[in-house]
Amino acid sequence: MADTGTTTGIGTGTGSGGSLPELAVTGSTGQLGGLVATVLAGAGQPQRLLVRDAARAHDLPGAVPVVSAYADPVLARSSLEGVKTLFMVSASEAEDRLRTHFAFVDAAAAAGVRHVVYTSFFGASADCTFTLGRDHYATEERIKAAGLDYTILRDNFYLDFLPLLTGEDGVIRGPAGDGVMAAVARADIARCAAAVLRDPALHVGRTYDLTGPEDISLQRAAEPLTEGTGRSISYRHETVEEAYASRAPYGAPGWQVDAWVSTYTAIANGELAGPTSDVHALTGREPLGLADFLKEAHHL
Repeated sequence: MADTGTTTGIGTGTGSGGSLPELAVTGSTGQLGGLVATVLAGAGQPQRLLVRDAARAHDLPGAVPVVSAYADPVLARSSLEGVKTLFMVSASEAEDRLRTHFAFVDAAAAAGVRHVVYTSFFGASADCTFTLGRDHYATEERIKAAGLDYTILRDNFYLDFLPLLTGEDGVIRGPAGDGVMAAVARADIARCAAAVLRDPALHVGRTYDLTGPEDISLQRAAEPLTEGTGRSISYRHETVEEAYASRAPYGAPGWQVDAWVSTYTAIANGELAGPTSDVHALTGREPLGLADFLKEAHHL
């Protein structure tokens, strides 16, 4: 889910006495963080964009790019000096992601950050089926143990990813069975995050389960995907053994294949089911369902 971090004299002022903004946003050169930063900028919210590469930083009103990195404690701490609220997008999937998360959380605490808003995963727990959900849970616990105020955004599976699951032959393959998920649009997550960041004190200690408006199986998703993409899309159930075998040709490391397969088995086990009202509560609007998401994406 993300790009991350930043600091080193890129921007030194926002037009208000030369001080850096007290709100820091990570991942702004990525999908979710970029959407959040754009929504905040549109609302006139000053923000410090923590980025690994200054050349990729977006030029947004009221935004000051600062170079940082999750895995570099010294750089991370300096980039976070003076930050009160930190929006922490989870780092890109990697075998050592949890270690880098811990390093960044510890740097935030050392820098005096007061409140972390973290993007986690729906149903995150120490033993959830989705393997990367366990890393999210451990990160949540690290934030709490560091004594930081927190708000946790537990995102369901992204509707944005559904078209990407389809193979070249138009088939979605995986061991999801007849399981359902309350998949959510990334844009709705961004709107929720921006709502929290505009008045973070109202959300201290809260965990929000962010979902779409309905439970949907991969079998049922095939019809709107076909209509919305213009491709003939279907779902074919695999056994777990078949799923590992069909992904073996990619040559991906074991932890990555485990994550891919467990995405489907988490759906089969019902761990991504159950729409909530949290998106509406935070944004005042109903979340997008799959058909409406595909229509909106088509017009972008």
